[in-house]
Formats: sequence, structure tokens, C-alpha cells
Amino acid sequence: MVIIGVDYHPSVQQIAFVDTETGECGERRLNHSDGEAEKFYRDLRPRGISVLVGLEATGYSRWFERLLAELGIEVWIGDAAEIKTKRVRKQKTDRQDAQLLLKLLLENRFPRIWVPNPENRDLRQLLWHRHRLVQMRTRIMNQLQKRGLTICAKWDASQNQAERIMRQINARWPGNPVADGRSAYVLQATPHPGYHAHGKYGKMFSKVEGKLWVDKQDFGWIKVDGQVTQSFSMGL
Repeated sequence: MVIIGVDYHPSVQQIAFVDTETGECGERRLNHSDGEAEKFYRDLRPRGISVLVGLEATGYSRWFERLLAELGIEVWIGDAAEIKTKRVRKQKTDRQDAQLLLKLLLENRFPRIWVPNPENRDLRQLLWHRHRLVQMRTRIMNQLQKRGLTICAKWDASQNQAERIMRQINARWPGNPVADGRSAYVLQATPHPGYHAHGKYGKMFSKVEGKLWVDKQDFGWIKVDGQVTQSFSMGL
């Protein structure tokens, strides 16, 4: 069995290894960018020997863990804080760290922690992604509902305002002429005698008369032709 202690870094790894059957041991520094590290572990597979790799927990070794799982190499992940307490020397080097990890593996003192395998890790990632999507959908639905309620409230208010205005005027539709090249409705309105208006707009409409051209397509105002029957004032 080949046991390997790995001091892992994002771009390089320092290893210390020993073959428990032959007694062969050694140290190497393997680069990641040029594929040197991947080639080293792939070359172990044709030899048909079991391999155990130990390294500290880190968030940058996912691809390395996947590679070892693909090659059928057993991986132990160690508690970094507990491994730190086992260092005798204050001086810290990559070689010493790799040697320490190998020593802990050989002496069965390696502080192994549980980590999900790549399949479970992918599943957990998918579940987390789904959870985030559900949260996003819920927020959007709540925003749409709130927006819809706001629009409905404004629509009801505008409808009530329109009803109040229509109750205070005598209105009739004299025809369907064309205004500014657009087909329109014409509303001819005069104040309703004796009606007591409410609100600043109601008071305004009770003192004017005239015609209003309304677009048949979007019901927007095209033109207003009116005159004031009584003086009034209103604040902005």
C-alpha cells in the first residue's frame, strides 16, 4: 500500500510518500498547471496497488478530490485546526507539513473528518441551487402580488374619482368624429345643477363645461375644448 501525505496549495502540492510493502519512500513537489500532479496519480493506477492520500481540509481541492475518486484512490480529509496542534516546530514549511501528514497516517493519528463523496456533493449542490431558485421565485411572486394589489387599489381610487366626476356633470356623446387623424369619442359635459362636489378635482369639474375627445384605441385624451363657468382656485 502506498500512503501519501499531501500539503495542498491551489497551484502546487508537496507530497511525502511511503510504500508499506517495499519500504520505498520519497518526497516530490508536483505542479498543477502543467498536469504533473495528475500524471503522477494516474501512473499509480496501472500498478494495481492500493493508495491512501491524506490532506488538510481546504476549499480549493475539489478537482483534486474528484480526480482521486475517479482513479479509485482513497482520500482522507483532515481537520486543519487539529493538525495544527500536532506540529512540534513553530517554523512551517511545505515539506514539514507533508511529512507530518504522512506521519499521522502511518501512526493512525490522522484527524479524519467526514466529507461527502463527489456524487453526494453534486446532489447537495443541486438541492442548494433548487432552494435558492425557490426563494427567488417566492420573492418575485410576493413582489408581483404586492404590485398587483397596489395597482388594484389605484384603479379603484381612479374609478371612484371618475364616478364622482360623472355624477356632477350632465354628459352625452354627440358622435364619433376624428381628432388629429385618430378615431375618437367626444364627451360633451356641463355641470349638474345643485350637485355639491367633493375634493379639489371635483370642485374644478363642477365649474367648467366643454368637450373632451378620447382616443378609441387607448382611451387617452386627444383634445379638450372647454370654458370656466365660475372662478375657482386650487393649491398644488
